[in-house]
Amino acid sequence: MMKKILSPLFLLLSLHVAQAEDVKIYSPDSLLQVTVSENGGAPVYSVSYNGKLMLEDSPLGLKTNVADFTRGLTLKAEPATSIEDCYSLPNIKTSHVHYLANEVKLTLSADRGRSIGVEFRVSNNDVAFRYTLPVWGETRSCVVLDEMTGFNFPSHTTTFITPQSDAMIGWKRTKPSYEEGYKADAPLTARSQYGHGYTFPALFHIGDDGWVLVSETGVDSRYCGSRLGDASAEGIFKIEYPMPEENNGNGTVAPGIALPGSTPWRTLTVGETLKPIVETTIPWDLVEPLYESEHEYKYGRGTWSWIMWQDGSINYDDQVRYIDLASAMGYEYVLIDNWWDTNIGRTRMADLVKYAQSKNVDVFLWYSSSGYWNDIEQGPVHYMDNPIHRKREMKWMQSLGVKGIKVDFFGGDKQECIRLYEAILSDADDHGLMCIFHGCTLPRGWERMYPNYVGSEAVLASENLIFSQGACNNEAFSATLHPFIRNTVGCMEFGGVFLNKRNNRTNDGGTTRRTTDVFQLATGVLFQNPIQNFALAPNNLTDAPAVCLDFMKQIPTTWDETRYIDGYPGKYCVLARRHGDTWYVAGINAGSEPLKLKLDLPMFEAKQEVILYDDNAKTLEPQAKGVKLDKNRQLTVTIAPQGGIIVQN
Repeated sequence: MMKKILSPLFLLLSLHVAQAEDVKIYSPDSLLQVTVSENGGAPVYSVSYNGKLMLEDSPLGLKTNVADFTRGLTLKAEPATSIEDCYSLPNIKTSHVHYLANEVKLTLSADRGRSIGVEFRVSNNDVAFRYTLPVWGETRSCVVLDEMTGFNFPSHTTTFITPQSDAMIGWKRTKPSYEEGYKADAPLTARSQYGHGYTFPALFHIGDDGWVLVSETGVDSRYCGSRLGDASAEGIFKIEYPMPEENNGNGTVAPGIALPGSTPWRTLTVGETLKPIVETTIPWDLVEPLYESEHEYKYGRGTWSWIMWQDGSINYDDQVRYIDLASAMGYEYVLIDNWWDTNIGRTRMADLVKYAQSKNVDVFLWYSSSGYWNDIEQGPVHYMDNPIHRKREMKWMQSLGVKGIKVDFFGGDKQECIRLYEAILSDADDHGLMCIFHGCTLPRGWERMYPNYVGSEAVLASENLIFSQGACNNEAFSATLHPFIRNTVGCMEFGGVFLNKRNNRTNDGGTTRRTTDVFQLATGVLFQNPIQNFALAPNNLTDAPAVCLDFMKQIPTTWDETRYIDGYPGKYCVLARRHGDTWYVAGINAGSEPLKLKLDLPMFEAKQEVILYDDNAKTLEPQAKGVKLDKNRQLTVTIAPQGGIIVQN
């Protein structure tokens, strides 16, 4: 649990009143600084790191249906506090976390005596803040009409951000679903593709000074999900609430809060390199579990037929083949996707689950979110959106021994939709079911908040490699972005590691994979999700190289530690992850030329022999060999174009 400790030394270091209206808050190591100023009644904050300005004066404030807290405000700071929290969480990038931050609570007072609070927490590389709303006399509820919070980056900043789509477009009118593409190093004031701004998380490169990742966490049924609007003429990205058209126009845009209450946390991860971005745990540091579970959930690997064999594979016989594949690989799960209710049926599903269990494989079942917000016809439909039907269905799954569900095609970020996510998670936990979400929003601290939450898609994921040759051509570029942006703030259910050369049932047609086999193996390490449903197919047992199968049989899906090694978003990425005593250093190259790197690998011993998986320089065939680090714990590697490496002890 959180510990708050008053420290006289901390008071001197972390809170400094430069003028009557200015408050300065420092990180424990004093390198990260936040300055909050009254600014003539319209409060602003700025952020610097190691003396370099990372965020210029940026607005604060809320507009509610009770009062306007954006202008005419006075600023007051309470005594500072230190925050320390130690917790364990097996389903994120690091299993044991020690969070240390300095906290200052501010009060913004408006006319007629009403006020709101702003809590700032500053750790060594993270800034987090949220608004707190008290009871105002007899007023015990309010609607937040608008949030003035903005992010004003220096003009030389470039962006790595993905646009928010129009609502009610795409497949069966299912967008927005956080499945748009990225532009790398785009100008700060470039307009978004659809004119609706950008989804979280958003990565900003402050030239030679460093990097900032902006996101939010702690979003539950008591608020909506937010995004960044397009940059203003002054270059300010403002917090925006959902679009009215989301969820087919149903539900309010503005969130309602019971008082006292608070908004979600706005977060900035700041560093001179990408290391703090990759290694941050801020999405989970700021939240607490919302309920205790009586169930023990097991993570692991899975197979799923739909990604390669598509809808036609959702039949009893093909699912047996994928269960057998999972068993042969030593995997724990099989995911049975859409249409199982009509193509297999409930009676035969009971038999299929029994068969899987006889092979030591457990089952996940697909469901549509099934509301009034899209035109999806894939079944099962009309179960997850209704509490009575949902509980009855979950009781049936529990009786069969089903271990989890994949729920697809949500309708947006409105508070009403966030309530549905929470209701599904809560009911599922009552029946011992884990939850994967697809066609969905970004997870915002959910790994810690909901004990049965597994992961979310919320990315242009593996299915696009089946649908589009363009996605295959850009696979390496996209893959080098995700560890620095999307996947660093939450579990990412990508569904990758393709060993077919051609993406169809018989490995002889459809789209063509451009990346190497070792590239594919490396993404199994680079992309973090505690249950990984890999894109392997039964034919891979005989047509894939043995070195690949052997690696995929022992690859873990949970990690005790994650470290940044090297990389640049859109160009290349090298990360290290530890599972128990075993380190996996994975790298991929999106370039058109071989990439030679000298890697610093302090997790290994000097002159230690390790296993190197890479692509043969002439044939690009996968190979594994023993190599030794030098006396400085360095290893020189060459990563093939659209290729990969893995170093394992």
